[in-house]
Amino acid sequence: MSGGAMSDDQVAGELKKMTAFIKQEAYEKAKEIRIKADEEFAIEKSKLVRQETASIDKSYEKKFKQASMSQQILRSKVSNSTRLKTLTARQELLDDLFDKARGKLQSHTKNKGKYQTILKNLILEGVYALNEDKVEVRARKADYDTVKKAINDAQKELKDKTQKDIAITIDEKNPQPEDSYGGLSIVGGGGKIDINNTFEERLKLLEVESLPAVRNILFGQNENRKFYD
Repeated sequence: MSGGAMSDDQVAGELKKMTAFIKQEAYEKAKEIRIKADEEFAIEKSKLVRQETASIDKSYEKKFKQASMSQQILRSKVSNSTRLKTLTARQELLDDLFDKARGKLQSHTKNKGKYQTILKNLILEGVYALNEDKVEVRARKADYDTVKKAINDAQKELKDKTQKDIAITIDEKNPQPEDSYGGLSIVGGGGKIDINNTFEERLKLLEVESLPAVRNILFGQNENRKFYD
């Protein structure tokens, strides 16, 4: 065996060293790959977790908004329904109140003395408003006797206060409906001007004028109202 040649043991030793080196390199490389893979896995996992968390948060926020909106809509419906029922009940009470007042109007016609005075004042009011020398009154046929007396009383008072003789006659061609509650209307201007002083009309005017005060008495002041007459 020459001096440059390696013995079998030496070759085996070199092969063993080379094998060990390759194994070590492979191990280091595998470790590096594993570490890098673990890092990438952790990064990807974290990314996925953040995305999923954001998706869940977004979904929850959307559902929360939907639930809140649904609750607001329901609350609004309940509030509006309650308010409508309250307003309806209040209006029914007011209507009943004025219906009862309307029903009591006829009681004023039963006392002929008081009714005659009322009719006289209604006639005077119309005559002063028209400021004419000749007027007509329209009344229920059942009231004609009382109306005639009221006309005489009114003419006397007009004579005393104005020194004028005012012609006041009953328009028998156009009587007030027999189912009306009483009162009369005064017509002038050749039949073109009609001052409605029937009990129904006076009550309508009273309803309009007194309704705010009646509401306030029955239900209290409206806190949402900013302006008053």
